[in-house]
Amino acid sequence: MIETYPTPEALADAAAGAIAGLLAEAIGLRSRASLVGTGGRSPGAIYDRLAKGGPDWSRVNVTLSDERCVPADDPAANQKLVRERLLTGPGAKAHLLPLWPEPYPAALAALRPFDVVMLGMGEDGHIASLIPGDPGLEDAMTTAEPTRPVPAGLGKPPVPRITLTLSALLDARAIFLLVAGETKRGVVQRALAGEDLPVGRLIAQAKTSICIFWTPDGG
Repeated sequence: MIETYPTPEALADAAAGAIAGLLAEAIGLRSRASLVGTGGRSPGAIYDRLAKGGPDWSRVNVTLSDERCVPADDPAANQKLVRERLLTGPGAKAHLLPLWPEPYPAALAALRPFDVVMLGMGEDGHIASLIPGDPGLEDAMTTAEPTRPVPAGLGKPPVPRITLTLSALLDARAIFLLVAGETKRGVVQRALAGEDLPVGRLIAQAKTSICIFWTPDGG
């Protein structure tokens, strides 16, 4: 279940190749493709590679797994990372649907099922902004609605957020979970052993194919 790569560069090469292949396949079948990106440190190098050598980006819609409720040009905004690292060069032809301000439900629904979902993971086992300690976490893990607000005070930085729910994340043809470092590998192992963490709920389900990419370097 866990693919191991010796360096972050090797992981980025493998993940970008796999994601580009799935998006190209979707375009070939349906003329359009959808990608759910993520923030954090892990995806930047993957975005760099995809932007230069990905599919026909004019046929790809991009949204995010979660977002901080901050202006689009704020350094904390996940969409800023996507705009600067993915939507550049050939990748600039892609169509971005920001998650904040919250999009019209019909606009988000039109992208589903997502062809590819990219996710990182925190040391507390959170994915997207499905964060332990959120009083609304269980609702976000079980509702059929696509998004949920997350109050300030959780995560880094501790600003209000919006997140795709677990059901929305799982409405995908493939999920790539990006994990770096021994500590986070240990979190995945705890989840595999049955500890009730958001990432464990993701791994335990049988609906959607998940590929875990891990490198010991970083995280």
